[in-house]
Amino acid sequence: MAAIIDGKTISLQIKDELKQKAAEMKKQGINVTLAVIQVGDNPASCVYVRNKKKGCEYIGIGSLSYELPEETTQQELLDLIQELNGRKDVNGILVQLPLPSHIDEDTVIRAIDPKKDVDGFHPQSVGALCIGQPGFVSCTPAGIIQLLKRSGIEIAGKECVVLGRSNIVGKPMSLLLLRENATVTIAHSRTKELKEVTSRADILIVAIGKPKMITRDYVKPGAVVIDVGINRDADNKLCGDVDFEDVEPICSAITPVPGGVGPMTIAMLLNNCIESVNLQ
Repeated sequence: MAAIIDGKTISLQIKDELKQKAAEMKKQGINVTLAVIQVGDNPASCVYVRNKKKGCEYIGIGSLSYELPEETTQQELLDLIQELNGRKDVNGILVQLPLPSHIDEDTVIRAIDPKKDVDGFHPQSVGALCIGQPGFVSCTPAGIIQLLKRSGIEIAGKECVVLGRSNIVGKPMSLLLLRENATVTIAHSRTKELKEVTSRADILIVAIGKPKMITRDYVKPGAVVIDVGINRDADNKLCGDVDFEDVEPICSAITPVPGGVGPMTIAMLLNNCIESVNLQ
């Protein structure tokens, strides 16, 4: 039976550590504040924004919320970001994605001051990660590293396969694994002999966006499987990119969906907010 890697419990450990840090900072007169901007009322975005506010409240840092109507222009959004960049009482700025189609996400991400880019999406943050300089790291990959470490899973020297090459998960994930001295392969939709490639992995990280695509024939017996996917199955139930029931009996450890990687993303965002003070 595989060990179930419990993201809820591990994320709570991290939040409790951050709560302590935030309290110590307050004693020194340092108040941390996150500004969250949401354009439109995408239901999933509303849930994420609500969870981010709750997280800030839990660890004892301030949060500012800007809920803008769907028809907000790109220039209005850029003007707000510019104002927040200049405010000394704002440490982190987060623009909830996706944005309405008339707004260019790349332009918006680039407008955020890299020292306040707590999502870790700015090209400067990504470049810093590439060359091992200090900077913010994308929250989901950073959370996965914490899941592995806090579950006692050795990364150094392991063969790791990252399935998916997005800028938000796949690419930064592979860089973080390299930083931890793993041997890393990135696989994707064009990879030939995909099962052969994924079956080599001691640690398989799946972020492909296809419900239950990964079955046991993609997985080496005894591997650690991290499922980043969040999808709905035929019965409208939440599921990952990994067929949990099929894969769980043969691997050594696995993350469930929900309750695996998801809670870690917000924990690492809050961690970036606390770290922002040092960067600034």
